Amino acid sequence: MQKNIYEQLARLGKAIASPSRLELLDLLCQGPRTVEALAREAKLSVANTSQHLRVLHSARLVEAEKAGLFVTYRLADPVVCEFFQSLRSLAEKRLAEVESILRLFRESPGSLEAVEKKALVGRIRKGDVILLDVRPVEEYRAAHIPGAVSVPLKELTLRLLKLPRNKEIVAYCRGPYCVLAAQAVKMLRTKGFRAVRLEDGIPEWRAQGFSVVAGEEPR
Repeated sequence: MQKNIYEQLARLGKAIASPSRLELLDLLCQGPRTVEALAREAKLSVANTSQHLRVLHSARLVEAEKAGLFVTYRLADPVVCEFFQSLRSLAEKRLAEVESILRLFRESPGSLEAVEKKALVGRIRKGDVILLDVRPVEEYRAAHIPGAVSVPLKELTLRLLKLPRNKEIVAYCRGPYCVLAAQAVKMLRTKGFRAVRLEDGIPEWRAQGFSVVAGEEPR
C-alpha cells in the first residue's frame, strides 16, 4: 500500500519533469488558454504544446474543454497553482543557480524597484499612480488587480500618448519570472516616464490576501 501511494505521487513528479510543462503551468496560473495561445506564449509548436498538455492532463493537473475547433485548458484546481508556487519557492531557497539567475535579473539597471503592496493599493484608490497590466488581454480578463489598466506590451508604444506624465506608472505581468513588465518599464523610462515594476503577478497577489477581479473589459 505504501509503495502504491508513492507511485501515485511520482506521477506528479514525472508530469512536471519538463521546463516546458512548468512554463505551461505558470501560464495557466494566469487563466484558461487555448492550445494555440499557450503555444504562442511559450514559443512552442502547437503539436508540442498539445503533447505536453496531455501529460499534464493525465496527471490530473489540468482540464480540457473543446468548443468547436479549439481546445481550452485550465488548471484542474487552484491548489495546482499553489503547488507550482511552492515548488518555485523551494527551488529559490535550495538551488543556488536559481538564486543567481534571479539576483542578476533584480540587479539589472532599473529592473526591480520594490513596491510596497498595501501602500500601492491606497495610491491606486487615490489615483496617485497608474497601474498597467501588460499581459495579453485574455489574461487580464481572467483576473487582474482592481484599478489596473490593460495595456498589453505589444500595444504600449501606440498608447504612450494617453498615459499621464505627471503620475508614476507601476507595471506588472505574470510574476517574478516574467519579463514583460521589465520591458515595459524600460520602454517607459526611455520615453521619459517615471515607471517601476511590481514583481508579483496575480497568483502572488491573491496568495497574499489581496483582491483580484475578473471579467471586466480592458480600458
